[in-house]
Amino acid sequence: MPIASGTFVAGIVVALALGAALAALWSRARSATLAAREATDSTRPIADTLARIETHIRDLESQRQHMMGGIEQQLGALSKETVALSQALRVPNARGRWGELTLRRVAELAGMVPYCDFYEQESGAAQRPDMLVRLPGGRTLAVDAKVPLAAYLDAEAATDAAARDAALARHAQQLNRHVIQLGAREYWTQFQPAPEMVVLFLAGDHFLAAALERDPDLLDRALTKKILIATPVTLISVLKGIAYGWRQEKLAKNAEELRRIGAEFYERLRTFAEVYADSGRHLARALDSYNRSAGTWDSRVLPSLRRMSELGAGGGKEPPQILPIDGAARTPQSTGPEPRLPEA
Repeated sequence: MPIASGTFVAGIVVALALGAALAALWSRARSATLAAREATDSTRPIADTLARIETHIRDLESQRQHMMGGIEQQLGALSKETVALSQALRVPNARGRWGELTLRRVAELAGMVPYCDFYEQESGAAQRPDMLVRLPGGRTLAVDAKVPLAAYLDAEAATDAAARDAALARHAQQLNRHVIQLGAREYWTQFQPAPEMVVLFLAGDHFLAAALERDPDLLDRALTKKILIATPVTLISVLKGIAYGWRQEKLAKNAEELRRIGAEFYERLRTFAEVYADSGRHLARALDSYNRSAGTWDSRVLPSLRRMSELGAGGGKEPPQILPIDGAARTPQSTGPEPRLPEA
């Protein structure tokens, strides 16, 4: 059955409308896809940067954890070594050896090792200082490094303030008792020449500071007993002063030696001048004899030779001419004072 023309036209119109709608939808979908792709492309560098930052943060965290593990191990080893050192310092022999090594190091820093005599601890030996410092003029200075530190170590190991204060008070008392015992040893009577005083050496400034906080008069009482409490800093200052004194004495000895050498050199030069003046006198006499012989040649010998040549007795050659020497040998001046001119 034939289709009506109106129906055909209507179908064409509907088809065109559907096509236009589909084209519009496809265009919108494509535009959205392109926009999404552009947005993805624009944010991709940011995403890559964030990914790299995240990877770097993970690496840093891994390194931090590794380092923290190493620090914990080192702290554990240091804690064990500190405990071992604290226990070793509680043993008198080990503590004394540590003080001796520190004392030797202080002497090396001050440049006083050539002028120091060190004495290591020996069981059963008589009480004697750990070091004797030789002073200019034959004097000596005794240094003792045997100091009790048990109470101070107890204070460092204390967990509360009360126990620490009590331990530091015992430390001051122990140091005071050691000063009294050291004064009773009277090192100045055991050595000749007698030491001027005894230096009580503490291997750390904190040992003395802790004792002075509890006993401010400790230094004054020690000085009345001819005992000087010194830490490494103060002992280096004392030894530096002694080293300066040794340098001054060496300069004085060198000056005396130079004076002796100068006097000896002067005497040798004087002897040489006498011989030299004598050779000049001999030279003057020889010069005078030569001039006299030259005059005799001219006045006596030469006329006879010429007469013989005129008579045909000579060989025809003229005899040589002997000329006198003008001048005289200079006499060296005396080493005595210059003569004064008479006043007008």
